[in-house]
Amino acid sequence: MVITITEVLNIWNEMGVFSYVIPFLLIFAVIYAILWKTKMLGEEKPILAIVSVSIGLLSLQFDFVSEFFAVIFPRFGVGLALFLVLVIMIGFFWPESGESSVWSGHTKWIGFVIGVGVAIWSLSSWDQWSGQVGFGGWFVQNVWALIILGVLIAVIIIVARPGKDKVVQG
Repeated sequence: MVITITEVLNIWNEMGVFSYVIPFLLIFAVIYAILWKTKMLGEEKPILAIVSVSIGLLSLQFDFVSEFFAVIFPRFGVGLALFLVLVIMIGFFWPESGESSVWSGHTKWIGFVIGVGVAIWSLSSWDQWSGQVGFGGWFVQNVWALIILGVLIAVIIIVARPGKDKVVQG
């Protein structure tokens, strides 16, 4: 009998692992760490454990925490993925240490712009995002206007910046 990871995760979901066990462990660990670090209740580990277990179990009593975690952590994962794309794109264009050329200072912004563009494109084509906020349709309709606006702002900033070769006499 072959069991896939998807089946295992679905079984765990049906057993309440994601709704109760993991939120309990997270809350227990955070409360215990805070109590241990602050020594607010002393250094007796059994007392810290009892308080942490109590708060962890009480927090799961009415499914509020479980529902909140079910909403926030998938979105947190999406946010981390978008952040990772942005960091990778900036790192791809970031000049190596000691490298100096005309392009070395400007290429990092190419990575930033591409990373932001990929993030916006991903969000606009994601059905859940576009269905709730309407961002996807708006972005698709105005993508070229936004690109032109971004290029104009970049040109204005580059042209308006004072040059390094100008010497101020006083």
